[in-house]
Amino acid sequence: MRFCLVLCLLSAIPALAAEPPPVDYAALEKLYQHLHRNPELSFKEEKTAARLAKELRQAGFKVTMKVGGFGVVGVLENGAGPVVMLRADMDALPVPEQTGLPYASTVTAVDDLGKTVPVTHACGHDVHMTVWAGTARRLAAMKDQWHGTLMMVAEPAEERGAGARAMLRDGLFELFPRPDFVFGLHASAEIPAGQVGWVPGYAFANVDMVDVAVRGVGGHGAFPHKTRDPVVLSAQIINALQTLVSREMVPGEAGVVTVGSIHGGLKHNVIPDRVDLQLTVRSYTDENRKLLLDGIRRIAEGQARSAGIPENLLPEVSIRDEYTPALYNDPELTQRLVTAMQNRLGAERLVQWQPVMGGDDFSEYGRVEPRIPIAYFWLGAVDPEKVKAAEAAGEELPSLHSSQFAPLPEPTLRTGVDAMTAAALELLGSP
Repeated sequence: MRFCLVLCLLSAIPALAAEPPPVDYAALEKLYQHLHRNPELSFKEEKTAARLAKELRQAGFKVTMKVGGFGVVGVLENGAGPVVMLRADMDALPVPEQTGLPYASTVTAVDDLGKTVPVTHACGHDVHMTVWAGTARRLAAMKDQWHGTLMMVAEPAEERGAGARAMLRDGLFELFPRPDFVFGLHASAEIPAGQVGWVPGYAFANVDMVDVAVRGVGGHGAFPHKTRDPVVLSAQIINALQTLVSREMVPGEAGVVTVGSIHGGLKHNVIPDRVDLQLTVRSYTDENRKLLLDGIRRIAEGQARSAGIPENLLPEVSIRDEYTPALYNDPELTQRLVTAMQNRLGAERLVQWQPVMGGDDFSEYGRVEPRIPIAYFWLGAVDPEKVKAAEAAGEELPSLHSSQFAPLPEPTLRTGVDAMTAAALELLGSP
């Protein structure tokens, strides 16, 4: 009787979730160094895609290649349940590597303009791919612990803000299972390795590139009164643009209008007919995006009219197509994943981070109607001792896109696999 009572009580206790198999760090590091040594530019990721497809096939995924360029999609069906998409990006940057690492990239490639450029994974996409591949292997080995469909997506051309859009146009959510949730990680150049950062709500900004052709009437530099000087007009436009954020946006809301390039004139004593400005414009909400873009056109034309520029020579304002929408982390999903990672990694390793004005086209997956909840977390990638030293000295660490950005592989890769595995297991159905 007593024995039966004990058995009944034990059977009523919920089974504890099994521990995931240990991370094969040696295999992760080998893959990471291979990807780091062999970077490829946007929409040229042929060899990288082939390597990632091989990783998925070996883990048992059904793999489709060349989705939206060199995009890779791996699907692992494991019974009824949610569809969870895990995403990594593949492309590298035209940046010379100056890290001094023994596995540093020495690759050069021909870009779209026919120019030979150095190529480096200066934004951590090699970290993203390695963590992604390690997570795919791990979850494939844990099929007895989850139900549903796991969809692994390796995206091309994120650095051009074009890869996600290209994959979606190619039928990512029509030809393959439509996800219930989408999750990803991005290496951080500020958070210590071993930690994971999270941001509820807006995490990355709308990114717009704007060209402004400021036209005038050129002439001799000694006779400015006989000209309509586009150089002076450009300076007035640049100064006036700064009032868009400081005087037209609601205080406390974030926006950036940066003029990153000014080109005009060829000689000291010649007033040119034209000056070209190149701007990057950042915001979070669609309303503020419209306010800034409309304001740029209004200010450019208004300043030109005040300078006496004829109507047929008013500035030409062009908004480029490579727009990246703001990335909005679904708050409920984000908190759910934070809790799951705290339970798996320890609460002290999860840190709430601040939104940034950078952009990432991971946001595109959350803009498709009907909306899919997405969450994009930061993966600490910097040697903790270097973080402490920089803080003590009041110095800045090498940023993302820097020629000196060098992620610390251990424990970054191991932490990334642990975090992404925890997220996937939380979202997939229990057996």
